[in-house]
Amino acid sequence: MRAGGQSRIAKETCKIHRSAHTTSKNRRIHVTRRFILSFLLGLTTAVSGGIAMAQTTISPMITGLDEPWGIDHLPDGSVIITEKDGRVLLWADGTTAEVDGAPDVVDRGQGGLLDVTVARDFATSRTVFLSYSKAQRSGAGTALAAATLSEDGSRLEGLQDLFVMAPGSSGGRHFGSRIVEAPDGTLFLTIGDRGDRPAAQDRGNHVGTIVRINRDGSVPADNPFVGTEGILPEIWSYGHRNPQGAGLDGQGRLWTAEHGARGGDEVNLIRKGANYGWPVISYGRHYTGGRIGEGTAKAGMEQPASYWDPSIAPSGLLIYQGDMFPDWRGDMFVGSLKDNYISRLEISGETTREVAKVENDATERVRDIIEAEDGSIWFISVGNGTVYRMAR
Repeated sequence: MRAGGQSRIAKETCKIHRSAHTTSKNRRIHVTRRFILSFLLGLTTAVSGGIAMAQTTISPMITGLDEPWGIDHLPDGSVIITEKDGRVLLWADGTTAEVDGAPDVVDRGQGGLLDVTVARDFATSRTVFLSYSKAQRSGAGTALAAATLSEDGSRLEGLQDLFVMAPGSSGGRHFGSRIVEAPDGTLFLTIGDRGDRPAAQDRGNHVGTIVRINRDGSVPADNPFVGTEGILPEIWSYGHRNPQGAGLDGQGRLWTAEHGARGGDEVNLIRKGANYGWPVISYGRHYTGGRIGEGTAKAGMEQPASYWDPSIAPSGLLIYQGDMFPDWRGDMFVGSLKDNYISRLEISGETTREVAKVENDATERVRDIIEAEDGSIWFISVGNGTVYRMAR
């Protein structure tokens, strides 16, 4: 936390017992045998009111992936996956197959095919949302598209861009790209600073912002800057460096996990119209060691709910609401791309505090993390090219 730093962390670590397994090398179809490999973990979990013991398994569900970026569940329990090089995959009944009709992406640097979110009304609309780096005259920029998944799951149909950031740039960094569908049906999309730090304070572009749009790509009338001269109306908040984790809590509040520079990775509670300070204020330093901006606080700029120093490179974010792990209900989970663990944070009002870690061979470069209908937690390990299921 900004004022007092992080509390002592109770590590949820253990030895892993691993059996032999075979990963298909076929780039078109991967066959996953769900129970060939299973990690049986004895976790000591720090929870409010004391220490609870739980036997938890972490099992590989989808293997042989090439730089997976986003995942989401369909109502029937199947899983849709994006790979950064531009492939959309659908996993069902232990088999993973490529889905045709993905957008053309600029697979350069941190850009490519990025997040995927299944619409709340998928059972009737079969709509999925995709974020990706789209070619533009000046290079590439973050885009949000919608498509209909065919009844047999083999193809995306009617792909249409709902939003394309302005302007694009030639750099390959900081696309943001997390998609969150709000309870009212509007869509949030996170966008990084694209390596252009000062532009994150310029609301005449979409750099370093979180935007909010309607399902048809139009601008909601209650967005904070609608009708304000010189400010793009899609902007919901600004002053962000690179938010790659985003999710809603039980109250419908939007939270993000954002990459800092050298230190200063942040968890933020997102407020309508707010300025999150980058690059004027930060708890990190430049990679050269130099000071960033004017310090750690300034009037009119938000403070984070908590921050990490040194950095953990936070990515996917989940606020758990399930029944499988009742002691974790309402807690936040954030994947680390740098330190290879999943952080568990307790939310108290408008602040967060890291209280535990899930850390083992399965948590190598955790890119995305979601909750399944049964309350299990699924996450992507980029390092292992695998989607895992954590269950009790």
